[in-house]
Amino acid sequence: MKLTTVPVRPAFAIGAVGLAAVSTAVLVGLPSLTKAPEARLAAAASAPPAGAYWHTKVLFTMTNPRQLGTKANPYWVVEQRLSEQWTTPEGRTWVGYRTAGAYPKSAADRAAWRRDGSPKKWTRTADGRTVSLSTEPDKGHVAPVRGDTTFFLAGQRLTYDEVQRLPAKPDALKSWLAEAARVSRADESAVDRFVTSALPDLLHRLPAPREVRAAAYQALLTMPGVRPAGEKKDGVGRTGAAVSIDYPETRQGKNTFTSGAELIIDTGTMLLLSEGHTSTINGKPFLNKTTTQAVLQAGWTDAEPAVPTLP
Repeated sequence: MKLTTVPVRPAFAIGAVGLAAVSTAVLVGLPSLTKAPEARLAAAASAPPAGAYWHTKVLFTMTNPRQLGTKANPYWVVEQRLSEQWTTPEGRTWVGYRTAGAYPKSAADRAAWRRDGSPKKWTRTADGRTVSLSTEPDKGHVAPVRGDTTFFLAGQRLTYDEVQRLPAKPDALKSWLAEAARVSRADESAVDRFVTSALPDLLHRLPAPREVRAAAYQALLTMPGVRPAGEKKDGVGRTGAAVSIDYPETRQGKNTFTSGAELIIDTGTMLLLSEGHTSTINGKPFLNKTTTQAVLQAGWTDAEPAVPTLP
């Protein structure tokens, strides 16, 4: 197999390359995990895809970081956005976006909104800043993505076959992702966070086999700051296993930041149902970094790319 120097987003390879060698040169493909022979990736033929596209449909929600209305009568609104992605086994991708309409966040916000005349559109926030929001969805759009025709995971560009051959054992998968972090030049102190952040991608965004998704779920539960949180319902009423993630506190100047996430996973299909992120700055909610995404659909489809439909 041909050796190449590490690019900005390098690709690993199958083979008996030592970790020191991987840091300076890589083979085209996936890495061997050299510490244990049983962890090496098999070169067996991949199972054929079950459809023309790997498809995901996600509903993002976020509280607008500034109140609307007037200074005397302010209220919070929640923004909604739909995002869909269709990717062929060859890596060609289409993306669709659609704004799904904003709405008052709580009962108190709804009351304040009614006092404000129940507006359908906003051009200014309560403190006078320019904004463009509406309670009505827009028409949306869909378009092909130009450029690299591969699947992106943990800083690596992978083919469909390489995604199918990712490690299906938790420890081996963690080792692969940790080495991906190092090849991507992540600081050693950030490797665990890199791995924790990458594992949820295998639960919906990439067309990984179910056994690889199961390994990702099991690996996630062993990461620092991660703990099971019982069964919970997501924002659209589906029940799954909740996983709580607390990231290490960080400081920037006089500011202290904390962040965390909660995932809800269908442990039957091993697919992500929802993922919520919360952040604080000096103990107060940091709304720009607080979001929820509900994975409405994830799986193979033959349906052609189209403008997202409203849920």
